[in-house]
Amino acid sequence: MAGNIDAGVNNFPFLAHDTPRPGQIDMIRECRDSLRKNGHHLAAAPTGIGKTAASIAAALEIAMESSTKPHILFLTGRQSQHKIVIDTVRKINSRLGSNHRDIKVVDIIGRESMCEVVDLQTGRCLCESGSSESARPRLKEDVRNFILQAPRHVFEIVEKAKTFGVCAWQTCRSAVKDSDILVCDYNHVFAEQVRENSLPAMGISLQNSIIIVDEAHNLPDRIRMSMERVVTPIIVRNAAMELEEFMGSLENIAMRNTTNSPTKLLEDVSWCFEIIKLLRINMVNYFKTLHDKISDDEELLIKIDDFTDLIHSACDEYEGVSGQLTLQQKVDSTRQTPIQNRLERLSQTLSQVTVEAEDDEDSNEPDAHRIAYIIDTVVNFGHTSALCMVFSPKGKEGKITTHLLDPGVLSGPLFSRTAGSILMSGTLYPPSMYADILALPKNLTSKTSYVSPFAGERRPVLIARDVTTKYNQRSPDMWAKIRAHIQALIDGSEDHIAVFCPSYKLMDEIMGDAFFRGVTKITESRDWSKDDIDRVVAKLKNERRIGNRVLLCGVFGARLSEGIDYDDGVLGSVVCIGIPNPPPSVLSDSLKEYIADKFGRQNAWRYTVTQPAINAILQAMGRPIRSVDDRALILLLDNRNDNRTYRECYPIAMKMNTSNEPNSTKSFASRFFRRVKRL
Repeated sequence: MAGNIDAGVNNFPFLAHDTPRPGQIDMIRECRDSLRKNGHHLAAAPTGIGKTAASIAAALEIAMESSTKPHILFLTGRQSQHKIVIDTVRKINSRLGSNHRDIKVVDIIGRESMCEVVDLQTGRCLCESGSSESARPRLKEDVRNFILQAPRHVFEIVEKAKTFGVCAWQTCRSAVKDSDILVCDYNHVFAEQVRENSLPAMGISLQNSIIIVDEAHNLPDRIRMSMERVVTPIIVRNAAMELEEFMGSLENIAMRNTTNSPTKLLEDVSWCFEIIKLLRINMVNYFKTLHDKISDDEELLIKIDDFTDLIHSACDEYEGVSGQLTLQQKVDSTRQTPIQNRLERLSQTLSQVTVEAEDDEDSNEPDAHRIAYIIDTVVNFGHTSALCMVFSPKGKEGKITTHLLDPGVLSGPLFSRTAGSILMSGTLYPPSMYADILALPKNLTSKTSYVSPFAGERRPVLIARDVTTKYNQRSPDMWAKIRAHIQALIDGSEDHIAVFCPSYKLMDEIMGDAFFRGVTKITESRDWSKDDIDRVVAKLKNERRIGNRVLLCGVFGARLSEGIDYDDGVLGSVVCIGIPNPPPSVLSDSLKEYIADKFGRQNAWRYTVTQPAINAILQAMGRPIRSVDDRALILLLDNRNDNRTYRECYPIAMKMNTSNEPNSTKSFASRFFRRVKRL
């Protein structure tokens, strides 16, 4: 086996390691084979396989052998992952030698994190206020060269730019076109406004880009979130004000330039302005009706026809149209009806409204554009189960939120436009589900679940059969049993322990006032900043150094369970309380209905409830195992994990042990920590 791996290393010039990890060569080969066909590879790659290095090695090889030299876009939602990518490229460069030029990489994050002050009126930063205008081009070029000279962490660039008195964000963007790899957030590809404003400005063509998506299990929800829009009477009022301002600008242009007057656009804007003013009145009355139907803690599914009728009645009132068109005319997508022409004219006009600072990809979306997006969504998907509109009475006015349930309508066409992609995560499981949801082309998509490089004896999983957080079994006695298992684990184990709960509310009920012998309890807060999170691992290491143990309490899907790396074996155990199923809601019911329509009723529950919940648990389980030297015990405190419905959502190779009471948990932990030590 070693001989095969050694032979393989010589065939992968951009591998960051002298000795590959188990499974890493297989992942590089499969990624490379897929990219050569402009295809897409989904890699369910467990922690420790070295997926970052594998994906970059494969993408670089394909990019370097291509005549078009595509950019590599490494997309991640976590700033901590940016550092791992930069460090990986540094290792690659150190191994390339003199026969190949260094790989150039640009690391960029949100403007608000790179520019200290941004003028809210103009959308421009004040980073360059301390440098002279004449010297600025030379200083920018110096910082640009600094960025491309060697792989730099984004905060190194920010400090350098600050010293030179230039804008780090703008300078990074100018350097991208001469780089090989851009490290950035998902939004640069999957949020329309950011994509259209940022990629062309940085000299990037999506058609000539290889996309690497890190933590790709988060991508469907990130896309759904990016496609959400909220509408309220105030938003409609703001859109009217934007239209009025835009109309004034067009009138000024018409007065100054009679030969090229924007007469048609001005006519459309004037018409649209009158419609939106009337729509606001309709919205106010409609919201009052909705408030009367439900209480403050409920939500209401909005019929698409009811929403579009608000627009049509505003048009009818302004245009003096009598009578109503039939429902078939409103929803018929096979021919152009007067109703469709109205909606399209409104959408096209609203989308052309310009406001100050619109060229900034991080600026707020104009409310006119927000309404245009909603109308487009209704026209394209209002006749399908992919669109869900929900009214919530919370807040001063309440709000209607549009949810486009199918991320594939965005991701499918986007991925098809690229030069290929790699989607990877330790919990991209099963990869076939994500290929379905993201609408990847079947004939160009490969999928692999890689075997964990960690032997089962170094990360045993123990299920407590006598406890659950199932709603109808919750009680003070059940919480006491759960706490007894945690105390048993503390008594039988070594090192720090992390406990994760389905929600902050449950964490407070079970862990809030509880006292545990032998540990100091640290509880995650919703209000923690990035700096607070960064200090957690440092505190854990310091407490270990002085011989103290910590019980760290967090929530599935929050920062302590996903957005942080517990390196150097700082965690010895992870406890997962309950199963983080989403609470019942109008949105979740609509999502299940849509999945059933598209992928079959047999997949509805798994795709929307059980698999996402188990993947959140798998994310938490992976926190303590960051290298082959680590070892950790995983305690699952909910007997439903052993039921078939949930058990089939775990990787097939994962072996489960069981405990029937706290003493059994303590004995299991004692045996494990006595026999298995950190390497």
